[in-house]
Amino acid sequence: MMTIPVVVGTIIKKTPFLEESLNKGIINLSALARIIKPEIEKELYKKVKNGAIIMALKRLSNQLSNKIDIGRVFKNSPDIIVRSNLIEYTLANSYSLISKHQQFLKNITTKKEYFSTITEGVFETTIIASMELKNTIEKIYQDEKIIFRFNNLSSVTIRLPEENISTPGVYYFILKPLAWEGINIIEVVSTSHEITLILEDKNVDRAFTILKNLFNK
Repeated sequence: MMTIPVVVGTIIKKTPFLEESLNKGIINLSALARIIKPEIEKELYKKVKNGAIIMALKRLSNQLSNKIDIGRVFKNSPDIIVRSNLIEYTLANSYSLISKHQQFLKNITTKKEYFSTITEGVFETTIIASMELKNTIEKIYQDEKIIFRFNNLSSVTIRLPEENISTPGVYYFILKPLAWEGINIIEVVSTSHEITLILEDKNVDRAFTILKNLFNK
């Protein structure tokens, strides 16, 4: 059954930044009630009072405050590794790509000092690597269709605790402050215990500072 609290919860939870603000108690409930009132009335097909919406928002705020504090997952500040001088290629998937990947990986086996990662999607594959591997990549993949090429990239890699696998919201906890500061993430590459953010060179210093402060709170 659709009720005011149910509709209010749906509206708030589909907007993470709004949910976060409500959780921290930094939002004016009366003003928010007036803003979302038309949407609530549309969903319920009836008029509703501001007081009822405010009450639903207060209850939701209490529920949110009881959620797990993601910060507790990071008992200690994690290792943060910054790399610069990266390049990205996005290629159209083809039957010949696998053999090209094998050739590329074999070629860089002895070049451990360089960064490289290959992410294969349904329709395209992205290669991110140190600029020093540019000639190698372009030679090996010269017959493939390059959809996109991006220079002047850097990466920030964060080591994640084991608890991250079973804890919802860890990636949101990391990405949220960057989005709030208007920092664009070009790519996100992850493993079970690592997340690597690919950014433009101009944003990496600010991103590192934000993340360092986040984990040192």
